[in-house]
Amino acid sequence: MRDLNFFEQVWAVVREVPRGRVTSYGAIAKALGSPQSSRMVGWAMNAAHACPDVPAHRVVNREGLLTGKVHFTPPSAMQQRLEAEGVKVKKDKVVNFDELFWDPVKELGM
Repeated sequence: MRDLNFFEQVWAVVREVPRGRVTSYGAIAKALGSPQSSRMVGWAMNAAHACPDVPAHRVVNREGLLTGKVHFTPPSAMQQRLEAEGVKVKKDKVVNFDELFWDPVKELGM
């Protein structure tokens, strides 16, 4: 994976997030060995809209908030996609975030 640029590495991790689960910008940054790069992960998620096979809706902030929804058209699409996978969202926050959180460090052994 190290042969890929940072955005491609982020997208590769996001492609592994299972349906009905979510991860965070920071967890992805940590898994890629750049724990201070959460913002860069966010930029990669914004750019991911050009890659339909990247489930960007599964990436939220560290508290489970849908902070990236402004980059979806319409902004409600992020919540709609999560709910279609069985993830409940209330007031722009994933319900039971701790239970649904998918940690790429643990799951992918990174």
